[in-house]
Amino acid sequence: MREDIEAFLNQLNVEKGFSPHTISAYRNDLYQLCNFTEEQSKDKRERRAEDVDRQLLISYILDLKQRDYAPTTVARKIAAVKSFFGFIVAEGKMKADPTENLASPRLGKPLPKPLSIAEVRRLLEQPAKSGSPDALRDRAMLELLYATGMRVTELVSLDPENVNTDEGHVRCFGKGSKERLIPIHPQAARIVSEYIERARPQLLNDNHDDSALFLNQRGQRLTRQGFWQILKGYAKQAGLDPEITPHTLRHSFATHMLRGGADLRSVQEMLGHRNISTTQVYTHLTSEHVRQSYEKSHPRARAAEEDAGNK
Repeated sequence: MREDIEAFLNQLNVEKGFSPHTISAYRNDLYQLCNFTEEQSKDKRERRAEDVDRQLLISYILDLKQRDYAPTTVARKIAAVKSFFGFIVAEGKMKADPTENLASPRLGKPLPKPLSIAEVRRLLEQPAKSGSPDALRDRAMLELLYATGMRVTELVSLDPENVNTDEGHVRCFGKGSKERLIPIHPQAARIVSEYIERARPQLLNDNHDDSALFLNQRGQRLTRQGFWQILKGYAKQAGLDPEITPHTLRHSFATHMLRGGADLRSVQEMLGHRNISTTQVYTHLTSEHVRQSYEKSHPRARAAEEDAGNK
């Protein structure tokens, strides 16, 4: 089965343009299934994908649940297995898909938790307190992330030629290598330009990576993990929730854009969402914001609240 798994992962890489991070997650999930099927066989040997049936997959899912995996993790592993066997059927190695109608755990879709505008401002102010090359880089990254709503992988994958600070836009490549052009406001463009002119040359060294926009102290392209640690440090300095992630700024960008009057289609394009239903989750946040404003501002709503308080 491992040979088939590697063929499947190669297809994800070459034909579908999946990121190395996603492919690594698929490999871990599918090799876990492979190990389980070996444990269930009498001779403990590797089994072929064609030998896996629905009953064995049900046993695998039950085993995952008994190991106390979170429902989201179980759902992800089942999704990986379904994709894999879809590939096997498409390759003609199996006639019937054993994962057909295989149920996944029902998941409630949690609403993203954006920062308030004041919290974003506090976060962005932290690197501005220093004029070091690292701080200039960090300020440029945070400003650019909040200005565009890019994914962190898209941010650290940028090359210098992808950003046009004169015209105010950035060209990035999302999932499936899909290209999109995102406008950036003048303040963010100015800060990124300052980083490129003043700080980036100082971060370059004998081992430098000329192709990378954002560099670490070794002159190499900054990684997702590196940015994550940088963000955590500034969040702590700003007194923000320690659970903040790079995606929090993406959520905040989308929510603040919609609250400011941006139309849903435009936000969808800037975020790089394939389906508008993915973007629509942010309308629930803006609807709640509108309701809170209404209840705080409308005289009849205020009167009803006062009446309730007097009872």
